Amino acid sequence: MLGMIGVGPFLTLPAMLTAMGGPHILYAWLAGALLALCDGLVYAQLAAALPGSGGSYVYLREAYRPFGLGRRMAFLYIFQVILVAPLSISAGGVGFASYLGRFITLSDLQKGLAAALICAFMTWLLYRPTATLGKMSVAMLAVVILTVTWVIGAGLLHFSWAQAFDFPEDPQLLKHVGAVSLLAMYNYGGYNNVCNLGDEIRTPWKTMPRAIVGSIVLVVALYLALSTVILGTIPWEKAAASTTIASDFIGQVHGPIAAQVMTGLILFVTATSLFSVILGYSRVPYAAALDGQFFPIFARVHPKGHFPHVSLLTLGGLSLPFCFLSLDRLISWLILVQILSQFIWQCAGVILLRRYRQDLAQPFTMWLYPLPALLSLVLWLYVFVSAEWDGQLFALSFLGVGLLAYRGLDSRSR
Repeated sequence: MLGMIGVGPFLTLPAMLTAMGGPHILYAWLAGALLALCDGLVYAQLAAALPGSGGSYVYLREAYRPFGLGRRMAFLYIFQVILVAPLSISAGGVGFASYLGRFITLSDLQKGLAAALICAFMTWLLYRPTATLGKMSVAMLAVVILTVTWVIGAGLLHFSWAQAFDFPEDPQLLKHVGAVSLLAMYNYGGYNNVCNLGDEIRTPWKTMPRAIVGSIVLVVALYLALSTVILGTIPWEKAAASTTIASDFIGQVHGPIAAQVMTGLILFVTATSLFSVILGYSRVPYAAALDGQFFPIFARVHPKGHFPHVSLLTLGGLSLPFCFLSLDRLISWLILVQILSQFIWQCAGVILLRRYRQDLAQPFTMWLYPLPALLSLVLWLYVFVSAEWDGQLFALSFLGVGLLAYRGLDSRSR
């Protein structure tokens, strides 16, 4: 939940309203929720069958191994992580800098520097044993839930049902929902972070499916309530023009001092989300290096804390240059690259694993198998084709570069 509840909805809600041209973003939230739940069930089944660190790296490798494609798919996943992880981390940093601008006036360069600074600080905070991180996560989650509850509670006392659900007619509704669902999935993203920590979790075959599905259900409920109360209190045109919607909302309900307090809480929530994202991604190159599929230096662990410090510092450092890009560019690249290099292949992979890997114990099967996996595949493709062409081109180009890089690596290994 720490990975899912970050600055996302507090920053992207205005962009979602603008893209939809009205307050009916509820449709995009629901479409994203359906996709998140179906995709979460894919992760849950894979995590229960292959509960090791590395997450999708392990899933793709084992699902496509019977067809001689396991090494290729695993490499492509690691290749995209080297881009996706810094993009995801830097997007959180950019969101942090945006809300920080409510306290002090910042130029674009200063916002980039502030984003880079918070990314570096959270990387330093993670430079410690996993057991300590677990206790810190629980404390952080309590503050996150408090923040979201405050926004929802304040809205319930002041919002208008009629205003919240005053949806105009939209002849291009399906197209708009597809495009805005990309932003919704960015906000829901993070339910798969636990999959990267399988070796560090007790009874992972049971804990990880529960964590994935449970977090999705709870966060969907929170986001739907959050959007409804905000739009029922602030006219959607005004909300669409806001850059700090949560603070503006609380300021309208409780006054300027409360708005400043909310801004401080949003900054904390953003930092905790970065904490979770960096933690999860740092274990992926480590797992690949242990398997001999990535540079050996990434397999090193801290001599005292026994955590993968090289992988942690590398991904944290790579995120810093991306902190100077716009949030919409980061989100587009982040989601579209993952769709082509990871998500759609996992949807097929969970079916292939179930059918062709009878040697593996598979203690959890998704409800209505295999319908959620097939629906997830269709929805991911729908989100991709609904996106802007430049983002599609970037994702296709990156996939092509990854295939060429694997070809070069494979020829050298022979």
